[in-house]
Amino acid sequence: MAGETEMEKRKEEIIQKLKNNGCRITKQRRELLDIILENRCSSCKEIFYRASRLDEGIGIATVYRMVNALEEIGVVSRRIVYEEDGDCGSEQKGEKIY
Repeated sequence: MAGETEMEKRKEEIIQKLKNNGCRITKQRRELLDIILENRCSSCKEIFYRASRLDEGIGIATVYRMVNALEEIGVVSRRIVYEEDGDCGSEQKGEKIY
């Protein structure tokens, strides 16, 4: 199918960018990349939840390192989201990955 081919092509491009940036491509990093590309995950915790169901050996620190590496090469954008709480100012709601 054309959609799978495009996703695989995109995945290989990202893997090459990671390698060029000095990142080792491990089985866990490939699994994390698959999760990020296939799902609209909105946080590292959500990525971790999905990943830990596939591989109990993936830790939250591995997820954060992978997201940081993807952010460094411009594949994802992560920002802290603040929302008005109605009283005085705003409260932090958490991170969002775009």
